[in-house]
Formats: sequence, C-alpha cells, structure tokens
Amino acid sequence: MRADFVTREVFTGLRRNVTMTIAMVLTTAISLGLVGTGLLAVRTIDRTEQLYSDRVEVQVALTADVSAADTDCSQPVCQGLRTTLENSPLVDSVRFESQQQAYERYLELFEGQALADVVRPQSLPATLRVRLADQEAGSAAVVQAMTGQVGVRNIIDQRDVVAKLFDFLGGVRNVTFALALVQAVAALLLISNTVQVSAYTRRTEVGVMRLVGATRWYTQLPFLIEAVVTGVVGALIASAGLLAGKFLFIDQLLSGIVSNGVVPPIELSDVVWVSPILVMIGAGVAAVTGYVTLRLYVRL
Repeated sequence: MRADFVTREVFTGLRRNVTMTIAMVLTTAISLGLVGTGLLAVRTIDRTEQLYSDRVEVQVALTADVSAADTDCSQPVCQGLRTTLENSPLVDSVRFESQQQAYERYLELFEGQALADVVRPQSLPATLRVRLADQEAGSAAVVQAMTGQVGVRNIIDQRDVVAKLFDFLGGVRNVTFALALVQAVAALLLISNTVQVSAYTRRTEVGVMRLVGATRWYTQLPFLIEAVVTGVVGALIASAGLLAGKFLFIDQLLSGIVSNGVVPPIELSDVVWVSPILVMIGAGVAAVTGYVTLRLYVRL
C-alpha cells in the first residue's frame, strides 16, 4: 500500500470539504469537552468522598443546663453519654467540645464577619463529636443510641450535609454527560455526512482504482483516516479548552470553597489524565462511524 497516495488523498479530502470538516471538528470538540467536564466531575466526586471519609462526624449536642454546668464532661450525665458511645465497636473516638471551645471555633469560622459579634458562648451547646469507625452503620447506631437520652439536645449527622454536596456534584456530572450525548449525536451525523460527501466527490477516481484491481479496503482507508484526523483534532481542541477553562474560570470559581477545604482542587494532572481518554474516544468513535457509513451507505 502506497503511504504517499493515502496521505495525499486524506489532505485532498479535508481541503475539498473544508467547511464540513471545520463543523465536524468543532462539534466533536464541544462534545468531547463536555465529556471531559463530566469525567473531571466524577474524579472530583471520588476525591471529595476520600477527603470527607476521615472528617465526617456525628455531633451529639447537649442541653443548655448540662452544657453550662459541665465544662470538661466530668459530670455523670455527660460522662455516661460519652461512655456509651465509646463502648460501641462502630465508634472510633469521641471528643468533647465545651461551650467555650465551640465559641472559639465559631469565631475562627466567621472571623471578620458581622455574625462573629452576635453569638455568645452561652448560645452554643457543648458537643460530643463522634468519629465513626464504620461510616455506614456507625451513624445509624449513634443516632439510635442517643435519641431520647437525658441531656441530649439534638443529633447532627454531618453525612446528611455532605450528601447535599455530592448531590450537587452528581447533578453537574449528569447534566454535562446529557449535553455531551446530544452533541455526540450531532457529531456522529456530521462525520457520516462528511464521509458520504467526500466519497461522492471522488467516486470517479475511486471507480477507476477498483477497475485496475484496488481492494475495497485500500479505497476506503483515506476516508477512514479523514474521520479519525477530525476526531483527534476535535479531542485536542477539547483538551486545550479544558486546560484554558481550568486556569481562567474553574480555579477562580472554586477558589473560595477550595481554600476552605470543602472540595479538593482540580489539578493540572487531572486535565492531563482526561486528555488521552478524549483522544481515544474521538479517534475511536470517528473510525467506527466512518467505517459503518462506508459499509452501509457508500459502495467503493
């Protein structure tokens, strides 16, 4: 097989249908960019789950009278609750936080804000902060053991708060994948139409080649390579778009919650990890679409 012939035919086809080629590249780039965004969201969700796996606690807030009278959890009520929790095999550790300690932490969280001047130590309850050994079963066990106990004001499961964050990230992932699917359909149709038009415009020379003994695979290969080239170029543009989006938009958008440790940052390595996947998807989908189109709709 003559490589120079195949190369020449590929560039001829790309130049001859330049407007459709550009449309196909841009549509593929948008579709793969959305896929890449979805993959980054999935990676962020996984890393966020790892981030919170060691942070999530169950907070057992004590009543006002117990909080005011007991500053170190040495009184019978608080000590009894703490012992009950520590005896559970599903609990890793229990830490007591007094009203004064809760107030100091509150001031750190809202430093420089008007809310910092509103609250007083007496407004905040003392809390037993429970670190779980088993995140799934431990939370339910603590809630069941503490519900209705003397001295317990309320129980806060931080997993419920974190679940809302995961739901939001999951929603971003689902929306981007849905939009990517719509764009992918448009890209597939453009690839199919471009291959058909390219084959039609060169039907005479391809017919001559078949008459002199060229195989179908030999005559179809330039069209397949055209499709793969546009898919790869679209993937590279999508990767460049993700890289630019990280530095120009994502880093600024997430700077606040990243600096507070709410979610992990999207690193440059994440974009580098996604880029080869997009190239493989772009090349593979374009090659399969081009091959199916040639087999079903074009006789070469």
